[in-house]
Order: sequence, then structure tokens, then C-alpha cells
Amino acid sequence: MLLVGAIAIVAVVLTVQLRAILLGAAQQRIESIGNDIVEQVDRSGVTGTFGEGFQFDQTLALQENLDHWASPTTYLEMDNASGYPLGKSSNMGGERFTPTPLLPPQPPFYTDENIPELGHVLVRTQILDVRSGIMIKIGESLAIYDSTLARVRTLLAIVVVVAAGVVAAGSYALASRALEPIDRLIAAMREIRSDQLDSRVGWSDRADEIGELARTFDAMLERLEAGFSRERQFISDASHELKTPLTIINANAQMLERWADRDPQVRADSLRAIRDESAALAQIVNGMLLLAKAESGDGIPREPVALDAILADAVRSGRPRAEAKSLELNFVSQAAAGQPLVYGDANLLRQLFTNLIDNAIKFTDRGHVDVRLSARNGTAEVDVVDTGTGIDAESLERIFDRFYRTDKSRDRAVPGTGLGLAIVRSITRVHEGSVRASRRPEGGTAFHVSLPTLTSIS
Repeated sequence: MLLVGAIAIVAVVLTVQLRAILLGAAQQRIESIGNDIVEQVDRSGVTGTFGEGFQFDQTLALQENLDHWASPTTYLEMDNASGYPLGKSSNMGGERFTPTPLLPPQPPFYTDENIPELGHVLVRTQILDVRSGIMIKIGESLAIYDSTLARVRTLLAIVVVVAAGVVAAGSYALASRALEPIDRLIAAMREIRSDQLDSRVGWSDRADEIGELARTFDAMLERLEAGFSRERQFISDASHELKTPLTIINANAQMLERWADRDPQVRADSLRAIRDESAALAQIVNGMLLLAKAESGDGIPREPVALDAILADAVRSGRPRAEAKSLELNFVSQAAAGQPLVYGDANLLRQLFTNLIDNAIKFTDRGHVDVRLSARNGTAEVDVVDTGTGIDAESLERIFDRFYRTDKSRDRAVPGTGLGLAIVRSITRVHEGSVRASRRPEGGTAFHVSLPTLTSIS
């Protein structure tokens, strides 16, 4: 529509310009004749003679003299001050121009007149003698100009209509060609269901915006598939982890029902087992709730937190467990007191470092666990290093997954839910930080946490 509108505007402008050019040509023609007549009058003089000794008004008004300037499309008429014609060219026949009353001195002016026998005429009126009021009128037929303009208008109208048709057809073809891959993409999207997230559009060969949209959609499907896979794995792992304590609780409840009144030892052992497994079950549920809270990040209160105080609390709470295994638990801070400041939730951050310290103590049989704090370039760096057996390369890539345990930690003699390091990663992410684990060459494992400080956040 815009293109058709532009073509139509161009056609209108061309028509207006052509009309101005044709009208200008007609004006130029009759103006040339008028200047010629004025020149003749100026040479004869107002009181002089013209031709055979008559005064100029009498001589100029003669039909044969007016016919000298006339042509098949040019008409001349000489009027007196009352508007009565003194003479006119023979090609005017019985017609005459519209009478003009006596006017004050002024330059020549033009009028459009429609005369029955002559048609559309452009008339130039000029006063030859102010005292006598004699004026000369020169008319130029505009019929040929009007017919030319009409033909051009018709031609331009045809061009606009044809151009509109061509533009409409081209636009429809281009739109169809542009929308066809979009329709195919929509059809492909509709075929994908929650149980078919492994399907892909697969338009990797397209280099245009549609190809980019398809690749983005495929990438979104990959993320959705990975998310659904993680959720299914989470449900499977949670079911597996909850199954064992629930089975033990159920079995001991049955033992109590059968033997509690007969055997005090069976009653005591069953109650102890129910108590321990209930505590383990509560620990798993609490870990899952904490993990969900850390992963959502919604509604978490945030405030400036001194990281050295948080680490000191975590080390203080972990020291009894370290001493129970005859391990040294050391805390070294290279930052100033009360620094660095981190914008976040103090309880979650304390849980983060408590989990790391507990994990290090759990898998270290002898030696020490070191906690180091430093700050540089707007980042707080925390390292938790132990002298335990370390983690194999395969497990390093999965230790932050929910319910994942290394071969050693799968033994029920080693307490834990398999959620501790997953909680560490989620809390780190919600505080816009990162965590990684590495195996130390001399033995043991090192966990490195990076958190943006309050200065870098602001």
C-alpha cells in the first residue's frame, strides 16, 4: 500500500507539473504576440499613424491586421473602454471574449474562458492606451493542451493500476515465500509435546532470521529437555533416598507391634532405628526444601553481610566434629576485619560454608581442613581445602548434582543426603557467584567459591 501510494503521489505530481508546463507554453505563445503588438504600437505612437495613415486603434482593429497574428488556435480581439469590440480576428466568427470593464493601469493578466464555439481558451488582456481605455485581448485555445493532459492522466492512471497489480502480486508472492517457512516452523512446534522434547526443527542450514529463530527454538528445547530430565532424575533419586528410611521405619514398626511387649531389647532397638531413620528422613526433606528455596531465589532477604564473620561461625560450628576425628580445622583471613561485604542472605551463606566444611570433615580421616578467605578485584574468594582421599575425575563433574554420591559416600556408614553440594551450588548461583572443585596433587580436595562483593555489585 505504501508503494502504491508513492506511485499515485508521483503520478499526481507529474500531472500537476505537466499542466503547469502546458499552461506555461500557452502563456508564452500569447505573451509573445502581445509583446509584438505593443512594440508595433510604440513605434507608431499614440497620435501617429499606423499602416495607411489611420490612428493605431483604427488600423490595428482591422480584421486583416488582427489576422496577421491569429492562427487556428490563436484569437485576437480589440475592445474599447466600454468593453465593446472594435475588431476581432476572422477565426472567432460570431463569438467574442467576455467583456472587461475599464481597469486602472496594470500589467497584463490572464483568465480562463469557456466559449461555446471556441472551447476552453486562455485569454491575455492588456491595456494599450490608458487615456482611451483601448485594450487588446489575445486568446489561445487550450483544447490541444487539455487533450494532451487528459491522455497523460489516462496513461498515468493505467500505470498506477498496473503498478498496483504488479506490486500486490509481488507482495503476495514475497509474503507467501517469507511466511512459508514460518508456517512450517509453527507446524513443527505444534508437533512437539512434553513427551517428545527430543525432537528438533533442525534448520541449521538457513542463515536468515528464520534459521536463527529455528536454532533458538532448538536451543530452548534442549534446555527444556535437560530441565525435564533433571526433574525426572530428581524424582527418581528422591524416591530412592526416601524409600530406604521409610522401609526401615515400617519394618521396625512391625517389629514393635509383634515383639515390643515380649522383648525389651527388640523394643529399644526398634525405637532407636525409627528415631534415627526419622531424623535422616527429616534431614532429606529439609535439604530438599532448602534446595528449592536456594534455587528459586524468590523472597530471599538480602542485606550487606560480612563474610569473615559468616566463615568464623561456620568454622566454629564445625570444630567439634573435626576434633571428634582428631582433625585440625583452621581459618585464615587475608582481608581486613569486617570485610569483604557481600550482599545476600546471612543464613544461606552460613549454610553454604557449613556444608563445604562438613563435607571436607566427612571425607578426611586424618590431617587438617583449611578455610581461607581473600578479596581481590571486587570478588570475595573462599577456599575449603582438605587432606582427605580426594575425588576422582569422573565424580568431580557430578558432585554438585542432587542426590549424587561418590562410591565411598554411598556407604550408609557415611552420613549424608546427597544434597549438600547441590545446595552449595544453588546458594552460590542465587548470590551471583560460582563454585568449583578440584583434586589436589598432594591428595585431598579443594573447593573454591567466588562471590561478588558489595562494591562490585553497586
